[in-house]
Amino acid sequence: MKKQIFKLHVVGLLVLFSIQTKAQDLNTILDEALRNNPEVQEIESQYKITKEKENEVNVLPNTELGIGVFAITPETRTGAQTFKVSVRQMIPWFGTITARENYAVSLSEAKYQDLVIVKRKLISTVSQSYYKLYEIKEKIRVLEENKTLLKTYEKLALTSVEVGKASLVDVLKLQIRQNELAQLQSVLSEQFKAEQTVLNKLLNRDSEIAVDLITDLEIPDEKEQVSFESLEIHPELLKYDKLFHSVEKSELLNQKEKRPMIGFGLDYINVEKRPDMDFRDNGKDALMPMVSLSIPIFNKKYKSVSKQNELKQEEIKAQKQNKLNFLEASLQKAISNRNASRISHDTQVKNLEQAKSAEQILIKSYETGTIDFNDVLDIQEFELKFQINKITSVVDYYIQSTIINYLIK
Repeated sequence: MKKQIFKLHVVGLLVLFSIQTKAQDLNTILDEALRNNPEVQEIESQYKITKEKENEVNVLPNTELGIGVFAITPETRTGAQTFKVSVRQMIPWFGTITARENYAVSLSEAKYQDLVIVKRKLISTVSQSYYKLYEIKEKIRVLEENKTLLKTYEKLALTSVEVGKASLVDVLKLQIRQNELAQLQSVLSEQFKAEQTVLNKLLNRDSEIAVDLITDLEIPDEKEQVSFESLEIHPELLKYDKLFHSVEKSELLNQKEKRPMIGFGLDYINVEKRPDMDFRDNGKDALMPMVSLSIPIFNKKYKSVSKQNELKQEEIKAQKQNKLNFLEASLQKAISNRNASRISHDTQVKNLEQAKSAEQILIKSYETGTIDFNDVLDIQEFELKFQINKITSVVDYYIQSTIINYLIK
């Protein structure tokens, strides 16, 4: 049942990311990451081990079997005793085995939360890497567009030089600027390779595999409402509840284990017949059923375990409160950063519109025979800056959204 709930939860997250990016590419990548990521596989194996331990504790203590041969055969009225066979079985106090099973189950439930957490973190990490790749790709595209624009202005400058309305210095400045953009493109290409490797390794696949990225990413018009109440059921907090529950089960087990153990046994003694006598029960073997108690008289150990469990519960309470404070602060920070990204995006859009207007004015100035190529470089630099900032703000919006989704979804 828990696995079904988690699968539905993960599907919900994947659908959410798919809706946000308006494509199935990220959804497919996330699904592959959940299947192949080594860390997820490691935690899954650990969880399976804890589940298997539930079977390990459902056993009785070892049955004791003893065989003894009398070095000196004792003589009895019915004959000489030759050897002895003993069987013993200790049984824990009533409910002890059930308490052990419950404790083992509580530990596996706590480990299951680790599996939920690592999968949620993987979804967030893979998504962020995906958006970073998109950011780098878009910046490379924008640089290429600006290089093309500068080539156009270079042609205009060369034409102006021929008619004496511009100098070769203007042409060289435009060429230098193109070289700078080419350099930035090369640097970004290296960053793209590195980030692509990061993403591919999260999916446990070859680093050279190309990642199919979305072609367009926009900030949605409507603001998403975020509720802090969702933090109360976050897996990182639920884990502490499970750990607290496991300590309770540990204490119940401790109380059971300090009870006596009951033992049942049977002794069989082989008796040889007396050859010189003929009477009833001559050579009759002895059979002796036995009941025993194992009493923990010195129970200082169990008192210490009880005290340790009490201290563990206090520790877990403090850890949970500390984690809640951290998650609340992280959520507020992510919300603020996302809002800031929206503000920055809106500002860059306005600045780009004004830069485009200035660019049109320069084009018209050229048509009238006058153009200042220093202004061309200034406008181009402003326009590139606004375009880069717009891309950054859009990507940061989605990165902050992945953090928020990790915390509340």
